[in-house]
Amino acid sequence: TQVSLRCPSPAGGGRVEVPRTVTAVLGQDVVLPCRYRAQEQEQVVQVTWLKRGPGAVPAEVAVLNPQHGEHVQEPFAGRVLRHGQGGLEDGAIVLRN
Repeated sequence: TQVSLRCPSPAGGGRVEVPRTVTAVLGQDVVLPCRYRAQEQEQVVQVTWLKRGPGAVPAEVAVLNPQHGEHVQEPFAGRVLRHGQGGLEDGAIVLRN
């Protein structure tokens, strides 16, 4: 099964860095990287991950917010975790199993 997860695009002048492809092995965890290279005076205040399938409306997977914490939608609860600590410039997530 192929799934497309989109790393959010910024509204500012910084740059999002993501690998072109990520390979996952069934039954193992996989990290989905997403790094934002902020310009001066920019700060990431929230990261939202969406799942997009062919012809489907994008579905929210997870929201990472330093003030309100992490929120993972029910279908992904227990399977999606934030990868790392600190600022949201690193908005990577882990898909478990």
